[in-house]
Amino acid sequence: MDFRGKVALITGSSRGIGASIAKAFAGEGAAVAINYVKNESAALDAVENCEKVGGIASKFKADVTNPAEAKLLVESVQSEFGKIDILVNNAFRSYDFDPEQRKMFWDLNWDDYQSQLEGSLLSTHTLCKAVLPLMQKRAKGSIINITTDLIAKPSIPYHDYTTAKSALTGFSKNLAVELGPFGIRVNCVAPGLVYPTDGSKNTKENVKELIIGQTPLRRIANPTDVAGPVLFLASEWSEFITGQTIYVDGGLVME
Repeated sequence: MDFRGKVALITGSSRGIGASIAKAFAGEGAAVAINYVKNESAALDAVENCEKVGGIASKFKADVTNPAEAKLLVESVQSEFGKIDILVNNAFRSYDFDPEQRKMFWDLNWDDYQSQLEGSLLSTHTLCKAVLPLMQKRAKGSIINITTDLIAKPSIPYHDYTTAKSALTGFSKNLAVELGPFGIRVNCVAPGLVYPTDGSKNTKENVKELIIGQTPLRRIANPTDVAGPVLFLASEWSEFITGQTIYVDGGLVME
């Protein structure tokens, strides 16, 4: 895929899945905006990795759950690169995918749900609102939101996390219908367990083996597995696809 002349903004892209997506875009010629909140060192590493594959990248600090910071982020990216063609909403509130430590429903408070909703849905809402005028003006754009296969198959009931990602899926479908006439496409990529990432670092081996045993391709996803479908949905190869979800879990979910 050729992304030369394209600009991609990826939230939460200093590490893990986001960093792999950023590097993949850079390797295909895109100019990449690396967003981070706290870890500037990791963001610098992500920029360096993008440059190593021949891409152009810059880091931008912003808490994307804050509308003012999200607006400033978009303005800063536009100022440096001139436009934004692709928005990948990857940022979410920190979460530990450890089934032995997860809260049961009766232990959860509404604040737990609210925290995840802010991390997944509020951040996406603020970024989409901020970038929309730029994409509307050009009558073209691609928005890709990162969700989870737990929506379709809650093999481990992480209530608060999965509920927030379910809301993000509904948001994405409504946005796809509304923005389609403007030439803007909205899709989701739904990974299963991805290792290694900050969220999966405490996932026990027996849990990983259980998931592998249920997965037709007999392994767990790594961050680079997620990047390919994201690039496809951002590319001209998917120009007539919107409102859809691609599951990246080795066949664990089949729809």
